[in-house]
Amino acid sequence: MRTQEPLLIPAEQLAEMLQISTRTLWRLLSSGKLITPIHIGGSTRWRLDQVHKWIDEGCPEPMTDEQ
Repeated sequence: MRTQEPLLIPAEQLAEMLQISTRTLWRLLSSGKLITPIHIGGSTRWRLDQVHKWIDEGCPEPMTDEQ
């Protein structure tokens, strides 16, 4: 189990984890190739446990309602 890690991370931290720019991160999100974030007020955050699971699974493209 990972300890002392935040539960939610911002786009900048996710981009750093994926070794991509934040601009590329937003493009991936817009094209549906990134896991869905949550919105809190005006902030966009990703659940760190979901991010780790998604990375462990090889970063698969999330399923949509159309698939």
